[in-house]
Amino acid sequence: MLISLLFQEPLIFLPIVLSLLIALSFHEFCHALAATALGDNTAKSAGRLTLNPLAHLDFLGTILLLTIGFGWGKPVPVNYYNLKDQKWGPALVSLAGPGANLLSIIIFALVFKLIAPASLNPADPFQVISASGNLLLIFLSFLVVYNLVLMIFNLLPIPPLDGAHALFAVLPPKYEHLQFYLEKNGPMILMILIIMDSFLNIGIISFIFTLIINLFGKIYSLF
Repeated sequence: MLISLLFQEPLIFLPIVLSLLIALSFHEFCHALAATALGDNTAKSAGRLTLNPLAHLDFLGTILLLTIGFGWGKPVPVNYYNLKDQKWGPALVSLAGPGANLLSIIIFALVFKLIAPASLNPADPFQVISASGNLLLIFLSFLVVYNLVLMIFNLLPIPPLDGAHALFAVLPPKYEHLQFYLEKNGPMILMILIIMDSFLNIGIISFIFTLIINLFGKIYSLF
């Protein structure tokens, strides 16, 4: 639990939480930016076109994130009917969040590569903590990992996650029934997966996280 670090290792807690806030805020900001650019000012009017983390934090989601390790940010309000492109607009707005995470991963991994010893890998932040204790490297490492986690999780094609809008944009009309089913039952399916992962230790989502993070670590080590 992150909150326990506040009392055990406060100096480690600060860069970890800061990296989480930055990753989450940039993700949500880019949703708002994409929606505004495509013709919908709902997010802008709601004060979400900002990098200020306070605008993007959900109270309950933040508490759960700090206590049980799983939470969420405040969803960016979007009126899809205002978008200039009705077919691809919702997908573009949704993919702007994971796209922001991907850009962040590349930038922060490059910075890490420039300043960190060759033996350290940003995909393994606990190795960075134990081997270096350098707060800047810890900060960069968690930035990479949190952005990876946010990107992977939000690309799952289950409503209300971002990947669902991308799926619906390319889904042929003959599979319209699948879209209706997911829109109706997606949140429940997602909740069941989270409960199975977090409380029953079945680990479907965490397996995907681990697989992609390890793959990224191997790719990073090649350069």
